[in-house]
Amino acid sequence: MSDRPNILLIIIDQFRADLLDGGLARTADLKNLAALADQSCMFRRHYSVTTPCGPSRVSLFTGQYAMNHRAIRNGTPLRHDTPNLAREMREAGYDPLLFGYTDVAQDPRVLPADDPRLTGYEELLPGFTEVVRQRQETDDTAWRDLLRSKGYDVPDGMDLYIPDGDSIDSPARYKAEDSDTAFITDRFLDHMSSQAPGWFATLNYIRPHPPLVAPAPYNRMYDPDDAPLPARPEDNALHPFVAAVQAARPASGLVKGFPDLKATTETVNRLRSIYLGLAAEVDHHVGRVVEWLKTSGRWEDTILVVTADHGEMLGDYGLWGKGTFHDAAFHVPLLIRVPGRRPGRIEAMTESIDVAPTILDLAGRQAPESMNGISLRTQIETLLGGKSVTFSEHDFADPVNPTTLQQILGLSAPLSNFAVLRTDTHRLVHFAGPLPQIAFDMTGAGESRDISAMPDQGAICLDLSRQMLCHRMAHPESTFARTMVIDGGVKKGPA
Repeated sequence: MSDRPNILLIIIDQFRADLLDGGLARTADLKNLAALADQSCMFRRHYSVTTPCGPSRVSLFTGQYAMNHRAIRNGTPLRHDTPNLAREMREAGYDPLLFGYTDVAQDPRVLPADDPRLTGYEELLPGFTEVVRQRQETDDTAWRDLLRSKGYDVPDGMDLYIPDGDSIDSPARYKAEDSDTAFITDRFLDHMSSQAPGWFATLNYIRPHPPLVAPAPYNRMYDPDDAPLPARPEDNALHPFVAAVQAARPASGLVKGFPDLKATTETVNRLRSIYLGLAAEVDHHVGRVVEWLKTSGRWEDTILVVTADHGEMLGDYGLWGKGTFHDAAFHVPLLIRVPGRRPGRIEAMTESIDVAPTILDLAGRQAPESMNGISLRTQIETLLGGKSVTFSEHDFADPVNPTTLQQILGLSAPLSNFAVLRTDTHRLVHFAGPLPQIAFDMTGAGESRDISAMPDQGAICLDLSRQMLCHRMAHPESTFARTMVIDGGVKKGPA
């Protein structure tokens, strides 16, 4: 590998870890990603530190917990001076190229009130050079123009994602070679083929993010009857938050054109099979990228990182989307291939905030003090080490237009959030408001049974609470945590 490697970061939206390693992998046939995993360092217990899309990507790029960057919702602005991966890579001499989107709401303090960038959250993270814009809700003009040039009738807005038929697994109205996944891959390959060595690029795949609609043959690639059954709780006593999420976020929200869709067993299986098909489509195009790297002679000079912003419940425990505390919403893949390093699997836990410091380290640049994450370079080199706990957050409020969840639960915006602590053996969920804690014993019934109210589990829950408090106290916003202005000037202590 050259002294100045190429670095490619691929982010797959709403892609569960068990598509590659776990329950869904027993059905999903993702040959290209599986082959890449065998050639990479695979972090088997890697978790996003927040959801949904905007906050999770901010954490991934800034290396900060949501409690520190505070861009906690789709639409909550990120402070304009927050250090991030793109800016740091630019300082390291790279031109950070973006294919797709970053979902970062802009800081209104530094823009005119009538600036169009202050009309939606799907904006650009400062530091990136936007090569191809693909913003699903607000601006995917380039892709739509391509469809029109090929003779497609392209409806406005999200109606483009209504299946072309009377069933939820009817095909998309565009062919597989013209899909959004194919489009972004084509544009990436076209542009990067002329790039000089020593580049850094981020390639974003919106799939398998909803709406769940896939072009043929991916729409029916998997038999619904073969899809793994969703996880179920041991009893019907629902925690108030779970009951509220089930009511506020039904299965019909994952598809367009079927507002009265009911979550019958058949419907759930079909939705899960469409999701698998979309994942297979992404896998095909990741395979094209890997093949291009190899045939163009770039493979041995390119560090390749593949991850996801967050997961998807996909009907597990009767839940859909990523706005809950279960592992399926936060557990995502992380594959890092460094030429010359032996592949392997890391069993210890890691977090999405570790991705940016790792890429910076591999590029020869020290991560800024503001980043809470750690470099995983040592783990890549030794296949050992990791974290004893991971920490994730989710804010389910809207301070302007209160969410359905807020209204059901009767919570103000400051109280509408939760945090999750994971250890090797347990999970603790703590809510900011009056909702009761939740705890799971992952060596027993796992997420199927809440142990928090069991008398013999009180000491364990107390210790988990202590660990969560300690973790939060040890990871505050730290831009100047090691800096002192003293006699003699500005000094910094060791990391």
